[in-house]
Amino acid sequence: MLLAVAGALYLFALSANTIAEYKYIGRDVPGEQTTISVSGDGEAYAAPDIATVSFSITNESKQSTEARKVVDEKMKKIHDFLTASGVLEKDIKTTGYNLSPKYEWQEQRIVCIAYPCDQPPGKQVLTGYEVTQSVEVKVRKLDDAGKILGGLSDNGATNLSGLNFMVENEDAVQREAREEAIAKAKTKAEELAKDLGVSLVRIVSFNEGGNYPIYYGRASAKMELMSADSGMPPADIPVGENKYTSNVTIVYEIR
Repeated sequence: MLLAVAGALYLFALSANTIAEYKYIGRDVPGEQTTISVSGDGEAYAAPDIATVSFSITNESKQSTEARKVVDEKMKKIHDFLTASGVLEKDIKTTGYNLSPKYEWQEQRIVCIAYPCDQPPGKQVLTGYEVTQSVEVKVRKLDDAGKILGGLSDNGATNLSGLNFMVENEDAVQREAREEAIAKAKTKAEELAKDLGVSLVRIVSFNEGGNYPIYYGRASAKMELMSADSGMPPADIPVGENKYTSNVTIVYEIR
């Protein structure tokens, strides 16, 4: 009997607490702020409008001055080729310039006339210097990107890396995705407030995730991936589209 009474009292207290919680929806709770949280997602697409390619020029010589001279001459030749191909001065950027000594380990041997015979230790000998200049080039006319890549190789560039296609003004595309996400979240908040019979007071907090461009193959450019004078027809290489996403969470104060 006592157990049944205790159970009934517990259920009554639980129901009373639940009712008390619901009565505060849309009202000021002492010491607390009543809020609702909503989320929204948006996306935007943009085709790449620039391409980048990286390369280096390397020379090794016994004298550092000679190594630098050869690299400078090769760079001038490549620079002239790039500007003649329509690449802007501001789009040719040196990303690294290194001068490193080159050593060779040499063993020192003597002819033994008596045993035991200890050989002298070996030593490192300076054999020359290596100069490497690393460069990044931005190509704005995508149809010329493959031709420029081949021309760089023909003019002495090594360690070619690319082509990398990207959107130059990514912030504008990301803003478009964010605006869509915020609009969806606001609409959801207004509908939820109406269903709950409360009013939106102000935004308490905002958080955004996403922002990672995703590649989609929806466009193409003709790329001459052979050397500049190969005479080969240009290859049709997809450069695609990037998808930009935004996921936002907005917390509103309600009353």
